[in-house]
Amino acid sequence: MNSNKTSSGGIGFCGLLTIAFIVLKLTGYITWSWMWVLSPVWISLSLVIVCALILAWMDNHV
Repeated sequence: MNSNKTSSGGIGFCGLLTIAFIVLKLTGYITWSWMWVLSPVWISLSLVIVCALILAWMDNHV
């Protein structure tokens, strides 16, 4: 039987952007600090934490 299952796994936009920034930094095309090169990672993580805190706060006030 043919099963048409699709999975949407993979690296994602932020991961791809981070890899692109790292490659550009290592090849010398950008001279940003490593904090900004890795910014897609920590910005995404910060958004997840903020959303989790908001949901936890809303759950306690309902």
